[in-house]
Amino acid sequence: MGLFDNVKAALGPAKDKVTDLARQHGDKVQGGIDKAAQVVDERTKGKYTDKIHAGTDKAKEAVDRLGQEGQKPATGTDTPPGPPKS
Repeated sequence: MGLFDNVKAALGPAKDKVTDLARQHGDKVQGGIDKAAQVVDERTKGKYTDKIHAGTDKAKEAVDRLGQEGQKPATGTDTPPGPPKS
């Protein structure tokens, strides 16, 4: 087993724990992300607002992905959408 395999095996339980926490407390994590972004934006006097919002959006997407990992898709999402209704 190589070094990468050892690291991957050691981090497996941590990833499971983070995924579980994201499922249970995703809304709180996203609220914390918003608060942190607001503080940083205020301290930089709006100089980096666009970059802060872009980073915030990516962080929220990552929390969403972690929270959804391992869950089955909702019913009806496995079939492609039909033609548009007129």
